[in-house]
Amino acid sequence: MKKIFGSLAVSVLFLMVLSASAADKTTVNGWVSDDKCGAKGASAEHAACTKKCLSKGANLAVVTDDKKVLVVDNPDALKGHEGHHIAVTGEVTGDKIHVDSMKML
Repeated sequence: MKKIFGSLAVSVLFLMVLSASAADKTTVNGWVSDDKCGAKGASAEHAACTKKCLSKGANLAVVTDDKKVLVVDNPDALKGHEGHHIAVTGEVTGDKIHVDSMKML
């Protein structure tokens, strides 16, 4: 009986952990910009400025369609997409996003 209860408890705990990690994934639509310009950089015309700011130490960011600035903690995932309107799926923590995948809009 103890073995069955222990196995059941471990299974339930495992499912809870999987559910919690899946719940953290979010998809947001927005523009690839930088954290210096923020919402002002949310356009295709801003791509050159974004690249310039990044070369001077700014952080890559996604400016969501509702103008929230999310700093990308793995910028290589969006390299070459400066100024693009995209859908990003990843884990949002505060004002940061870890990009798991993206697609062009």
